[in-house]
Amino acid sequence: MPLKLVQKELFAPTKPLWWTGVLLSLGVGVLLYGATAKSLDSEVNSRFRNHARSSQYIISNAIKAYTDVLRGTASYFQSAETISSDGFHRYVKGLDLPRNFPAITSINYAQHVPAGQRATLGQRLSIHGRDDGGPDLPARQPGPDHDAAIITLMEPMAGQEEKFGIDIASRAVVAQALARGRDTGALTASGVPIGFDASDRDAVLAMRMPVYRPNLPLATVEQRRAAYVGSVGIGFSVYRLVLGALEEMPVRNARLTLQDIGDQDSDGGHTLLFDSKGMGVAGPDDHDTLHYMLPIDFNGRVWRAEFTAPRQALYSHYDQFLPWLALLTGLGGSMLIYALFHTLSSSRLRAIRMAKLMTKELRDSQAKLQLSHLRLRRLAAHAEQIKEEERKRIAREIHDDLGQNLLALRIEADVLATRTSHRHPRLHARARWTLAQIDHTIRSVRQIINDLRPNVLDLGLGAAVEWQIAQFRQRSGIVCEFIESGGDDGIDDHCAIAYFRILQESLSNVAQHAHASVVKVELRQENSMLSLTISDNGVGLHARSRNKFGSFGLVGIEERINLLGGTCAIESEPGKGTVIKVSAPLLQAGAAYPRIEQFV
Repeated sequence: MPLKLVQKELFAPTKPLWWTGVLLSLGVGVLLYGATAKSLDSEVNSRFRNHARSSQYIISNAIKAYTDVLRGTASYFQSAETISSDGFHRYVKGLDLPRNFPAITSINYAQHVPAGQRATLGQRLSIHGRDDGGPDLPARQPGPDHDAAIITLMEPMAGQEEKFGIDIASRAVVAQALARGRDTGALTASGVPIGFDASDRDAVLAMRMPVYRPNLPLATVEQRRAAYVGSVGIGFSVYRLVLGALEEMPVRNARLTLQDIGDQDSDGGHTLLFDSKGMGVAGPDDHDTLHYMLPIDFNGRVWRAEFTAPRQALYSHYDQFLPWLALLTGLGGSMLIYALFHTLSSSRLRAIRMAKLMTKELRDSQAKLQLSHLRLRRLAAHAEQIKEEERKRIAREIHDDLGQNLLALRIEADVLATRTSHRHPRLHARARWTLAQIDHTIRSVRQIINDLRPNVLDLGLGAAVEWQIAQFRQRSGIVCEFIESGGDDGIDDHCAIAYFRILQESLSNVAQHAHASVVKVELRQENSMLSLTISDNGVGLHARSRNKFGSFGLVGIEERINLLGGTCAIESEPGKGTVIKVSAPLLQAGAAYPRIEQFV
C-alpha cells in the first residue's frame, strides 16, 4: 500500500486515532501514578510526624505529673516545722508510687549544712530533719569544707541504703543547681544522670525544689538564703518515663533517642539519656528512613527527642498497591474518555439534531423559570403581608398580656417597697431593686413592641414618619428635615406599613453608607397619589452598588412599591448624594391592591 494511502487511512477524520489514544492514556496513567506516590509519601511523613508529636505530648505530660509530685512534697515539708521519718514514710506510701508514678525511683530530703558546721552535725537534725525512727547518719568523711546537702530522709529506702547520708552537693553541677533553686525558689534540674538501673542502660535523673522555714519573708534573694533549710527531690527512670510514649506509637521498628542539650546558659554539651535500641549513636541517614526531631521542656532544660522509623513500616498493603491502581485507573479511564470523544466527534449530524432539541428544551425551561420567578414574587409578597400581620398580632398580644402582667407586678412591687421602707430596710432594698428590674423589663417590652410594629402607626402615616425621623436623629446625630403636604387621610394600613418600612430601610442605608450630614424626607398626597421622597447629601451610589451580591435593601424597596402598583426612582451620582422617590395610587376604602390580591 502506498505511503500516502497509509497516512490517509491512519489520519482519516472518521476513524479514531487509536495509537494517539494509547499514548495519551499511558501518559495520564503515569502522571496519576507519580501524583499518588507523592501524595502517599506526604501522607506517610505527616502520619509519622503526628505520631512523634503524640509521643512528645505523652512525655511532656509525664514530666508535668512527676513535677506536680515534687511540688506537692515540697508543700508537705513547707507546712510543718519538723517532719519525722515515720510521717515521711506514710506520706510516700500514700502516693502509691509503683501504681501511680512508676518512673519515680526515690523521693528524698537533703538537709542544708552551711560550711563550717559539718563537724557538729549530730544524730538528730533540726528543721525538717529526722526526729525518730530513722537509721543513724554515717560518719562524715574528711574533705574540703563547703555548703553541704545531706540526704536525711529517703523513700523507698530498700535497696538504696548507700545513698542515705551522702552529700549531693559534693558534685559541682548539683551544687550549682541547688544554689540556683535556693536563690530563685524555683524547681531545678542539673540534667546530669545520678545513676543507672541494673541493665546499665537506663539513666536516672533528679529534680529538686528548695524548702524554707515557714512564716519567713521570701521576697529577696537574701531573705530566701536566710530562710533556706534544705531541698526535696525525686529521682526517676527515663526509660519508665518514656515507656508509655513508646507503647502508644503504632509504628513497627520505631526508634526514640533522647538527649539533654542543656538550657540557654549551657555550654552546648549533649548528654544521651535514652535510646530505645541501645545507647549508641544512630547510624547514617537512609532515604528509606523517616527522621523527626522535637524539643521537650524539662523544667528549664531542653531535651531533644529524635524519632526514626523505616518508611515501609508506615505503609499498609493497600498503600503499596495504590499507585499501580491509580496507573491502571488512569489508563483505562483515559481510553474510555478518548473513545467517547471520537464517537461523539464522528456523529456530527446527530449532535446537531441533539443541539436543536436541547435548545428547544432550554427555551421551555426559560419559560418555566420565568413562571416560577413570578410565582416566587407572589409568594414573597404573600409572606411579607403575613409577616406584617403576625408582627402586629404578636405586638398586640405582648402589649395586652405581658404588658398588663408586668404593670400589675410593678404595682405589687411598689406596694411592697412602700410598706417595707421603715421596718425592713434590707427587704426594702430588695423590693426597690425588683421594682427597678420590672421597670427595665417594661421598657424592653415597649422597645420590642415598637420594633415589631410601632404603635404610632395607629395615629397615621405622618405621625409614624415623624416618630421614625426622631428615632433616626437620636441614633445617628444626622440632621433630618420632614415636610408633609396633603395630610395622610385615606391611607390604608397596608399602604402605611409599606411606606413606613421603605422609610426605615432608606434611613438605615443613609446611616450606614451615605456619610451624610443632612437628610430631607417629604411625604406628599396629591391627586389620589401618595409619594415619599428621601434625599441626602452623602457620597452617593455607584452603579454596581444596586446589584451588589447579598444586598437586598434597594431591591426590597422596589418590590414593596411594585406590590402597591407604584413606581420607584433612584437618582444618585458619586459625591452628590442620593434621592429615592416612591409613589403609588391611593385606593378607595374597601378596595384591594390588584397585585396583592392575585398573589394571595
